[in-house]
Amino acid sequence: MEKELELRMYFFVPYNLSPIQQAIQAGHSALEYAFSYGDALEFRDFIMNWKTWIILNGGTTNEHRDLNGVALGTLDQIGDSLLENHISFSYFKEPDLNDALTALCFIADERVWNKKDYPDFLNWVFKNYLYDEPAERVIRLRMMGTLELTFMFPDYYKEWVEFLGGEKNLFLRELIRDKELA
Repeated sequence: MEKELELRMYFFVPYNLSPIQQAIQAGHSALEYAFSYGDALEFRDFIMNWKTWIILNGGTTNEHRDLNGVALGTLDQIGDSLLENHISFSYFKEPDLNDALTALCFIADERVWNKKDYPDFLNWVFKNYLYDEPAERVIRLRMMGTLELTFMFPDYYKEWVEFLGGEKNLFLRELIRDKELA
């Protein structure tokens, strides 16, 4: 029997709103998510079983773009990257703030944030494949870091990405890495 994965709804909001305003904007985007994805099994599972919100600092909001087409606001950049990576998400633009982007949200399963059961590649590969290596080699390999190990062990890396649930979960894992709570 397949394990039921815990779900969370993640939000990104601007840094310069008060905590209550950040929560209200998150709520607006959650309602937009419900409107867009209310019939999706993932959303229904989230509503029925989990209901946990994680509100993160998304930085600045500014829809203007530089000469290369990159959004100037970090919150807008996050929205662009969600779109580019085919992540189901919603957003809210606050009419009382000149229609500024004030919240983004998406649902993620525990493989995105649960590092105990779904460790980073470095720890996963050592636990599953390199556990009996001589100490000197382990030290050298660990000093290499993740990027070099992905090139040394591409098949293990592919297996780990599948263990995480695929490229989308890997993208979301990197997106929320080191982000601060709002």
